[in-house]
Amino acid sequence: MKPAPFDLVTANDMSEALEALHQGGTEARVIAGGQSLVPMLNMRLARPATLVDITRIPELSRIEAKSDRITIGAAVRQSTLERWPELADRLPLVHAALPWVAHTQVRNRGTICGSVAHADPSAELPLCLIALGGTVTLRRRRKTRAVAARDFFQGMMSTDLAPGEMITSVTFPAHQTGTGYAFREVARRHGDFAIVACAAIARPDGTATLSVGGVADTPRTLDLPADAQGLDERLNEFAWHLQARDDLHATARYRRDLVRKLGRATLKEALSCRD
Repeated sequence: MKPAPFDLVTANDMSEALEALHQGGTEARVIAGGQSLVPMLNMRLARPATLVDITRIPELSRIEAKSDRITIGAAVRQSTLERWPELADRLPLVHAALPWVAHTQVRNRGTICGSVAHADPSAELPLCLIALGGTVTLRRRRKTRAVAARDFFQGMMSTDLAPGEMITSVTFPAHQTGTGYAFREVARRHGDFAIVACAAIARPDGTATLSVGGVADTPRTLDLPADAQGLDERLNEFAWHLQARDDLHATARYRRDLVRKLGRATLKEALSCRD
């Protein structure tokens, strides 16, 4: 099957892109890497009247590193971030997660922000953004706003993105001294969407968080106090709270078991990685 007819606008600057989105309203979509959108177009699960190509806008292809945060533009490809020399030091959790994102060919085209916009609950990058407490910057013709990742993802492939609005960047808090990070995933094959993915952060004060993707409609986070007692009981309660469902890839029981076992292993690794 091929896509339904659409108009393509190749924007050379932000004002041109935002005007096209404003004119298109609910019938306009942004395209950059197209690794999520194009298959949906081919299957006619998405039928936009207008596609706005943002890959020629220079400001959207930048990685901006500041002392406490890293901002990644909407046209930055996953492979570009993967090859960024500072990635392991500044964003160790994302560094650990990126090799699990699909395959090399997909990462060569797909963008960081595209994965965030698609909001697949099994995707690794939205999980990392929520785990780290990142933000999504949204812009329309006359307004810019920043939304916390935990509020941006509203359900399976559902976000806070409004008609006429686009993601211009995502911001991850940078690595903090004394903090450990770990990422683990189980999938049917490497490169497939996760059956369960876990991202753990262990802080210098002894507190920790475990974020889990692939189970609920959005990634969910468990906060653990310092010297938490009864970790197995907490993980068991969390696994049931996620309300896993049977599907073609795994049973709900298997997913709950992975949350318990993979979650514990990921937390243990994060604790051992504190510098």
